[in-house]
Amino acid sequence: MSTVIFCPVTFNLAETTRMIEVARALAPEHQAVFMGYEEDFASLITGAGFEYRPCQPAWTAAEREQALKFDQGRALRSPFTRELVAARVAVERRMIRDHAGAAVVIGSNVTSMISARAEGVPLFYPVPWALSRPQVEQVRRFRFIDGDGWIARTADRAVTAAFRWVYTRAPLAPRALASVARENGVVPLRTVASLLDADVNLVTVMARELEGFSLPRGYSRVGPIFAHLGGELPPIVHELAAADEPLVYLALGSSANRELALTAAAQLGTLPVNVIAPIRHYLRAEDEVPANVRVTDLLPAHLLGGLVDAAVLHGGQGTVQTACATGIPFVGLGLQPEQVWNVRVCETQGNALAVSPKRVGTPEFVAAVRRVLGEPSFHEVAARVQQAMAAEDGAAASARIIEAHLAR
Repeated sequence: MSTVIFCPVTFNLAETTRMIEVARALAPEHQAVFMGYEEDFASLITGAGFEYRPCQPAWTAAEREQALKFDQGRALRSPFTRELVAARVAVERRMIRDHAGAAVVIGSNVTSMISARAEGVPLFYPVPWALSRPQVEQVRRFRFIDGDGWIARTADRAVTAAFRWVYTRAPLAPRALASVARENGVVPLRTVASLLDADVNLVTVMARELEGFSLPRGYSRVGPIFAHLGGELPPIVHELAAADEPLVYLALGSSANRELALTAAAQLGTLPVNVIAPIRHYLRAEDEVPANVRVTDLLPAHLLGGLVDAAVLHGGQGTVQTACATGIPFVGLGLQPEQVWNVRVCETQGNALAVSPKRVGTPEFVAAVRRVLGEPSFHEVAARVQQAMAAEDGAAASARIIEAHLAR
């Protein structure tokens, strides 16, 4: 039996659930042990039946907000102090030794890039294609400047080239990571791209999303991985699905904020629809939403197929893939470049519309929801995408690659 250490960022819902799916897919002779620093979604790990080791030092709320801004490219300053990085690397190295870890699987927990390599243990990363090193190196246009005219194309290619240099060449990784890496005998992490580049990168997308790109050594396509939360849908979902009004699903993952949640709920309240909204973790006790918006805790969204007519999503890969796998067309808000890319892929194929999060409080957002609900083409494409995704199992493919490495 081999032990596989899973180290997601446990205040990131998508990462935590993605790790759970891969752990579930491992063969019974392998043991999965989870570790993490924050408690937000740790209960999902223990609820799935896995051992979880809470570790320190954890980030404060302010440090987590700063980490999220850094991850989304909205800030250059990070909360990775030398003391925190050194302490976490020491904890992770001890975790690997104490459990005789044969492999480490991560989300975006960058200190694992140091600890696993210092212990000589292979590092696996189920990772979105968007903003991966090879994607940034090869993409011609990120559409930072939208439009298809000559001026827009030229300007966007220039901005994309500048972004590529900053992302893959500029020494913008937190200095603490480089100094602690050297102290642990590991090649320093210097660029933003190096923080997302494991020994084996498991690309969690459909094959069509890689058209025009090539995968370098160390990258393998495994297919979509999205959450299958335990439990059943609450009765209110079935009640609303049986009503005459269309049912809209509002899900904003763990990378949105209270203001966006309230604004989206208020705008959906102006439409003749019912809304099921697992956004309770964003709201305060005194917050009010329209009467047609039912706020809930997180739901097993993979069970919503056939019940929901359309969705409004933040654009995270797991949430988008869940909508695709259940045949639900959606309006995507794209809160950061990776999410914008995820939404654009679906908009191009015809099962989604993109709206800037800055436009959620405007008629543009309401019009987009009306279109996705009312135009048959969105539902027809969503059904075809659902059929294509039924043949994919990214978690199982990831587990087989990890096990092949363990066998060697």
